[in-house]
Amino acid sequence: MATNMGTKPEIFRRGRVYAAVLAVALTVSACGFHLRGDGGHYTLPFPTMYIGLPESSPLAIDLKRNIRSNGGTTVVNNPRDADGIVEVLTNPEKTKTKTILSLNRNGRVRQYLLTYNIVFRVLDKQGTELLAPTQLILTRPIDFNETQLLAKEQEELLLYKDMQTDLVQQMMRRIAAVKTAGVSLPPPAANPPAVPAVPAVPIL
Repeated sequence: MATNMGTKPEIFRRGRVYAAVLAVALTVSACGFHLRGDGGHYTLPFPTMYIGLPESSPLAIDLKRNIRSNGGTTVVNNPRDADGIVEVLTNPEKTKTKTILSLNRNGRVRQYLLTYNIVFRVLDKQGTELLAPTQLILTRPIDFNETQLLAKEQEELLLYKDMQTDLVQQMMRRIAAVKTAGVSLPPPAANPPAVPAVPAVPIL
């Protein structure tokens, strides 16, 4: 009996904690917050698009998947068949870097800085530049521990994947914004001429 009485306060305390966590989650959801990588819906201005990256590129695969999931835009394999062309000027898979960020008191690496960047532009099918060359740079620090090499290699891969997901969302936002470039609203329609009133015919 004493044991059961002793567990009730603990149950109540856990219940309050769960309730608090649920309240915070509901508040965050109501504010429209999204976790990183949970991309929103973008209305892209092109019926068809071409992505100027190798088919095997992880970034290309992720970007194409996001474009298709939005609906309304088809990814094509030939730029001549595309209404919009994403021309990649620097491939992030070839330009990502890992540099020393800090050292410990013994002169050994304590932190690295991972960098993932891309320069791209958007053209239409006539080759007109709709979005000027745009550079996106993402960085993530990573602690280093020589006794945990395998775990740190896995962490590094996850951080690069996180940056890739973030990069795709930023590219999607910029591509979606292209639709406003150089587009003007049509003039308002003129008022139609007034129709003369037809005199009522009396019913016999």
